Amino acid sequence: MKKARLIDKGIPVGNWYDKYKTKNPIGRYLVARFLETIKENIISITEPISSILEIGCGEGFLASYINSFGIASVEACDFSETIINVARNNFAGSNINFFAKDIYDFKESDMKDLIICCEVLEHLEYPEKALKNLVDISGKYCLLSVPNEPLWRFLNLGRFKYIAQFGNTPGHINHWSSKEFCSLVSKYFDIMKVNNPLPWTVVLCKRQRNKRKILENEE
Repeated sequence: MKKARLIDKGIPVGNWYDKYKTKNPIGRYLVARFLETIKENIISITEPISSILEIGCGEGFLASYINSFGIASVEACDFSETIINVARNNFAGSNINFFAKDIYDFKESDMKDLIICCEVLEHLEYPEKALKNLVDISGKYCLLSVPNEPLWRFLNLGRFKYIAQFGNTPGHINHWSSKEFCSLVSKYFDIMKVNNPLPWTVVLCKRQRNKRKILENEE
């Protein structure tokens, strides 16, 4: 589905392919499986969760979906004030607190029980710096997702998208296979579950209590 493509500070923001509103039956099926995987991971958590923060919320659709579970209060942010305004307009009647903040700017004082960071790390120039920040603010759990490469690009090529970029979605600067992404995440978190709903990698992980101290010593 075509949509207005937004740029903020020279960076593509939001979903350039409107996957949450697509009428393509294959696209709808893939997104439904992705959302179901997100839900299954969240409801599998047995510890009490009283606060949820989504970082990189874009237009707000995933935050709204998670909010519908009624598990805990949901906050959602993005570095772009432009896309945050879109999210606020999309879900003006919800109780979600949408705000603008960069993933690199979070501190331990911003800690929430569950951090959601989906379709973000592939866009970042410094993904490991971002993961270190996520360690700081993940009070209990962190749920991550990224495109599963090179499958993601192959599927883009299969629908004749981004041919000149060899299937690479605008703004994607990191490309991990599921194995590579899990190897990266395991440097910072204990991995609890890994799912591969086509064409994503979804990882539920848990904060290692002494991990931040270990990372600081390595620096």
